[in-house]
Amino acid sequence: MSVFLQRLIDGVGNGMLYGSVALALVLIYRATGLVNFAQGEMAMFCTFVTWKLADPGSGLGLPIVAGIAGGVVFGFFFGAALERVVVRPFESADHLRQMIVTLGLFLALNSLAAYIFTADTQRLASPFPDGTLRIGGVAISIREIGMIVVLLLMAALLRELFNRTRLGLAMRGAAMNPESSRLLGVDVSRMLMVGWGLSAAIGALAGALVAPAIFVSPAMMQTLLLYGFAAAVVGGFDSAPGALVGGVLVGVVQALASGYVSFIGTQLQLTTAFVLILAVLIVRPQGLFGRVSVERV
Repeated sequence: MSVFLQRLIDGVGNGMLYGSVALALVLIYRATGLVNFAQGEMAMFCTFVTWKLADPGSGLGLPIVAGIAGGVVFGFFFGAALERVVVRPFESADHLRQMIVTLGLFLALNSLAAYIFTADTQRLASPFPDGTLRIGGVAISIREIGMIVVLLLMAALLRELFNRTRLGLAMRGAAMNPESSRLLGVDVSRMLMVGWGLSAAIGALAGALVAPAIFVSPAMMQTLLLYGFAAAVVGGFDSAPGALVGGVLVGVVQALASGYVSFIGTQLQLTTAFVLILAVLIVRPQGLFGRVSVERV
C-alpha cells in the first residue's frame, strides 16, 4: 500500500509541473484564441534569465526569490514584445499560419538561448528549503509541497482575473469576438499583447519551479511542453483549474502505468499521455472542464 501511495504522490508532484505549463497554454489561448507551440521555449528563455540573475558564479548572484521575480517581470515584457514584433504582423491571418509562426518562434528561441547563454546544462537553486516530510511510509519533499501551493494560488488568481476583473473580461472578449469588442471600446491589440505577456510571465515562473529538478538547458522544456499540451487537452483549453487537474491526471496515470504495467516502464511514458488524450477526446472533446462552443448558423 505504501508503494502505491508513494507512486500516487510522485504522480501528483509531476502532474503539477505539467499543469504549470498547461496553465500558460490555457492563458494565451483564452486571451488570444491561439495555441502557442513556442510556449515551452519562451519559458526556457526566461528561466535562463532567472539563472543569470541568481547564479553566483556567472550571474548577478541575487537571492533566488529575487531572481525568479526578475525572470517573471522580464517574461511579461518579453512576451509582450514577441507579440508586437513577431505575431502582430499575422494578426489577420488564419490560425494555421499563426501556429506555423509559433513553430518558427520555437526554433528561433531554442537556438538563440544557446547562442546568448550556453548550450550546457546549468543548475538553478530552488526557492524552497531542502527536506522531506514522511507520513507513514510515504515521503513528500518540501519542494513539491511549495510548488503545489504556488501553482494552486496562481490558478486561483487566473480564475479571478478572467471571471471578475475588467481586464480579464476584456481579454476574453477580444479573443472570442474581436469585432464586437472593438465596437464596445476594447483595445483588442493591447489585450492580445497583455495576454502574451501574462503567458510568458507564468511560463517564467513554471520554468523556475521545474528547473531545480531538471536543470537549465535549451532543451529543458520540450518534454514538459508535450505533457503540458496533454494536460491542457484533458482539462480543457479554456479552463485554468482544468489545466492543473489535467496535469495531475496525466502525472498520476503516467506514474501508475509505468510502475504497474511492465512493458511501459520509462520508455513508453509519453504513450500513456497520448492514450489519455484519445480517451478524453472520444468521451468529452472539449476536455473535462472545457465549455461546449455553440455557434449560430
